[in-house]
Amino acid sequence: MTSEVLTNRQPEAEYMVDARSVQKHFGALQVLKGISLKVEPREVMCLVGPSGSGKSTFLRCINHLEKVTAGRLYVDGELVGYEERGNKLHELHPKRAAQQRREIGMVFQRFNLFPHMNALENVVEAPIQVKGEKKSVALERGRALLDRVGLSSKEKAYPAQLSGGQQQRVAIARALAMQPKLMLFDEPTSALDPELVGEVLDVMRKLAEDGMTMIVVTHEMGFAREVGDQLVFMDAGVVVESGKPRDVLSNPQHERTQAFLSKVL
Repeated sequence: MTSEVLTNRQPEAEYMVDARSVQKHFGALQVLKGISLKVEPREVMCLVGPSGSGKSTFLRCINHLEKVTAGRLYVDGELVGYEERGNKLHELHPKRAAQQRREIGMVFQRFNLFPHMNALENVVEAPIQVKGEKKSVALERGRALLDRVGLSSKEKAYPAQLSGGQQQRVAIARALAMQPKLMLFDEPTSALDPELVGEVLDVMRKLAEDGMTMIVVTHEMGFAREVGDQLVFMDAGVVVESGKPRDVLSNPQHERTQAFLSKVL
């Protein structure tokens, strides 16, 4: 048993995310065609590209919501969703995979809040039910998190009483309540009215300033330029170009990157 645990880890966990030739097939359709990326602790990586390029699928592979078809994905040095024995991958027991997932927060396009729970109840539900936290501890942290996202006055409001931007900020607080070491954002502002986008990006900007490791699928190029440490342009399931956001956005090297950015900048 000890050897299995050891082989499930890299010799060094210098990267928070280390994707090695990750492939994903849905039947005959290959959505990811060998993605290799590295994200250091406290780094913000922004993934950009056209719809259908595989960005969201890659994000879902990181927390094993989707199973990789080939390749390896490590988070904080631990192989995600599998253990390696004799050079073969064996899928982890669902409970163990769920334990891994607890340490990776994810914020979706749609807020997915429980409509019958108020904002504070949405935030504290998982720590109490999944981690077994004392209610008093969860409530104290939940209130602090709602304050952190600028919603301390809305703890008793239900989702239907909140704007889209407020709901998304509650969703961010809910993800943070599990005290993750990595946050994944899947186009968190795409479902919002334009005037509400800024309030969500402000929360994400503060998270980055506080040192949260983040991977953000986004169309907000201004955010990517200002906050991102890496910008990765994906198309048709491959990484076409990557680098410092300002460099890629101001001087893209690949013809496909140039064509995409000419339409969105």
